[in-house]
Order: sequence, then structure tokens, then C-alpha cells
Amino acid sequence: MPDKVHCAHILVKTEQEAKSVFGRLDKGEKFANIARDVSLCPSGKRGGDLGTFGRGKMVKEFEDAAFAIKKGEITSIVKTKFGYHIIKRLE
Repeated sequence: MPDKVHCAHILVKTEQEAKSVFGRLDKGEKFANIARDVSLCPSGKRGGDLGTFGRGKMVKEFEDAAFAIKKGEITSIVKTKFGYHIIKRLE
């Protein structure tokens, strides 16, 4: 298990919006472009890039999902107290 990961994410308010994000990804849109377009997180301006972070820096559901995927992979919808996330592991 790595002790740090580099991820980007897209944060939306509803599960339906998150499903819509997957529809756009399935059509070939770039993750970073969708993040800039719809993400509620300030990181959206950077294409969703959260930089590198270690364990204990994010809420548990987010952290568990981010550390469970491999470079280049995207999670399913992750629900936290902040909303619905789609996370992509960059490194």
C-alpha cells in the first residue's frame, strides 16, 4: 500500500450529477475538462487536481477509495458529507 497518492476528483451535489459525469467520460471527454466544467471543489479550476496527499488528510470514504485504485483508474461514485466524488489516480 502506498503512503501517498496523487489524485484528481470531481465533486458534485447529487448522485444523478455524478452519473452524468460518467456518461461524459464514457463519451470520451477528458476528466480534467469535466472537472473544470462541473466540480464544486476549488480544485476544479486545476482540472480537479488535488496534488499528492497522505493518509489521514481526507475524509475516510474518500481516502479509502483513492488508495484502492491504481494509476490511471477512476473510482465509482464515492459519497461523503461533502457530496458525490469521482476520483482519478494520477500517480
